[in-house]
Amino acid sequence: MSQLPSVTGREIIIALEKVGFTVGRIRGSHHILIHDDGRRTVIPVHSGETIGRGLLSQILRDAQLSREEFRELL
Repeated sequence: MSQLPSVTGREIIIALEKVGFTVGRIRGSHHILIHDDGRRTVIPVHSGETIGRGLLSQILRDAQLSREEFRELL
């Protein structure tokens, strides 16, 4: 199993926008991304802080993306 890269919330949002996700709304520092087919996920955006590997794994599960697919989007 390959390791997940260390990324910020902003970098995740940019990557997910490439596959059709859009920011549906923002509540505080949490950006809710929605896809046309109904998938949705929440990305916390704190300046300069990286997303932990457990949270990143959950975001990828919500987005139904593999680690390899995500790595190609970065």
